[in-house]
Amino acid sequence: MAEQFFRNNRKKLAARMADNSAVILFAGKAPVKRGDEYYPFSPDRNFYYVTGIARENCVFMMVKTAGSLQEVLFIPRDNGILAKWVGANMTEAEAEEISGICDIRPIDAFADDFAQLLFRNPVTEIGLDLEHREWDDLLSPALQFASTLRSKYPAMTIRDMYPVFGDLRLIKEPYELKRMRQAMEVTRLGLEAMMAQVEPGMMEYEAEAYFDFTLMRHGVREKAFQTIAAAGKRGTILHYTQNNGKMEDGDLLLVDCGAQVDWYNGDISRTFPVNGTFTPRQRQVYEIVLEGQQKVIDAIRPGVPFSRLNEVLKEYYLEALKPLGLVKTMQDVSAYYYHGVSHYLGAETHDIGRYTERLLQPGMVLTVEPGLYIPQWEIGIRIEDDVLVTEDGCEVMTKDMIKTVEEIETFMARGIKV
Repeated sequence: MAEQFFRNNRKKLAARMADNSAVILFAGKAPVKRGDEYYPFSPDRNFYYVTGIARENCVFMMVKTAGSLQEVLFIPRDNGILAKWVGANMTEAEAEEISGICDIRPIDAFADDFAQLLFRNPVTEIGLDLEHREWDDLLSPALQFASTLRSKYPAMTIRDMYPVFGDLRLIKEPYELKRMRQAMEVTRLGLEAMMAQVEPGMMEYEAEAYFDFTLMRHGVREKAFQTIAAAGKRGTILHYTQNNGKMEDGDLLLVDCGAQVDWYNGDISRTFPVNGTFTPRQRQVYEIVLEGQQKVIDAIRPGVPFSRLNEVLKEYYLEALKPLGLVKTMQDVSAYYYHGVSHYLGAETHDIGRYTERLLQPGMVLTVEPGLYIPQWEIGIRIEDDVLVTEDGCEVMTKDMIKTVEEIETFMARGIKV
């Protein structure tokens, strides 16, 4: 039951709060694109994690004093006639049904209610999600609120809850895994549609369109990230997203894509020949990447340092690339492989959580995405699957997605066209 999932998440959060403290979380608001047009809204994931609410201009407040908890959700009021233009705002009853929070109040009461909270209770610490990755990034609602709080309540301690949420969200619950599996399955279907339709002379964005169409056919409106469809030498650019080049006969097409279901993501990469057949050199490099991926997957089990996974791959590459005349030392490997082999996956594609000194635990979901990028050969290859750490090893959650040279060539030889 969804409501119980969010209730349990609030219990986890409460257990990490000090007594006489409060946590404030903001849903966020879609930024203006231009004029009266807005970018699509995407809820703050930590807010969503404890409320299940995916609406703008909402605030969650949890107060812990004398060992007791108070949960309050602030939402916009009824928007009256404006509902005819943009749809009705969420009602208090709807908010309670989704979140399980009984105390629902109008958002315009938040400032006064918060001030009364601090005046009437011995709250000495306010927890906020203070994630801020780049110096020039726009300030989030939480960072803006922290600035105001410091000026109005200079004696108040402000605690950054971002690391706490990184720990809480790291271990996936059945509710989350179900949605991630759905996202991965739709991603697989979209990728196979691309693989079935591509041919020399097509544009990269045409291949991308088959992925988008497949997601829509299955009721999925959101993608985990902007699709990468990079042919030939463009495949050596890690985050190439222009997707406006022509796919030539003899090119490989590197595709990195993901569907999103109920704000949870899949993330799969495959590389395949546009004409349906690998050249001997392409096959040689591809099978090195594929074997490297399997070595990393074989290393995944509880207790293994996260950093060890990348070391396993690089150690293998050092030996596998020597016969190709590409490397002599470990330093040479970085010329052809220059990213990490894994990241956390969940409600964000690069899900939050500390990597440094982290040991793998059951319930973590990781990507395993080795790549090799050799511009002089116009070869860029990445193979990515999503992996769940289990009690005694791991499960490849995307194992149904075809991957070997033989599987790819056989599939593409069928010539399925729409």
